[in-house]
Amino acid sequence: MAFRDLVVLVALLGASVAVAQVPAIPPGTIQMPTERHSWVDAPPSLPPGTKMLVLEGHPKQEGMFTMRLRVPADSRLDVHWHPRDERVTILSGLVRVGFGEAWDEGTMASFGPGSFYLNPPESLHYVWCVEDSELQLTGMGPWEVHFQGE
Repeated sequence: MAFRDLVVLVALLGASVAVAQVPAIPPGTIQMPTERHSWVDAPPSLPPGTKMLVLEGHPKQEGMFTMRLRVPADSRLDVHWHPRDERVTILSGLVRVGFGEAWDEGTMASFGPGSFYLNPPESLHYVWCVEDSELQLTGMGPWEVHFQGE
């Protein structure tokens, strides 16, 4: 084998090794393809039949969390508040939200897929999932739901 052929062979082997290497995933990365989703029953403070998927952190622990809720059609969450900001993105369905001490459908805003809203800390609000809906909530834990009068 000529020296020139050896150089070409080494170059080709080096290139194939470089292509075959997969970059390492950096520590702290979260990747959750849909086939790894594990939906569970939501806590009893949420409407019956609601399913929950925690994507990041844990809503009952200190720190940032992101979770999804699948809520059945015509589910209502009576007047309540949270001690910290609650950021909500509607992924599917139709959700209506109102603010105040009493349920008032006339003042509720409607949110469809792609919509976002933020409930400030301790703001009394109520929620009606008119259709089967999937919501993504992000906030700082622990996440708590306090119903009016509790």
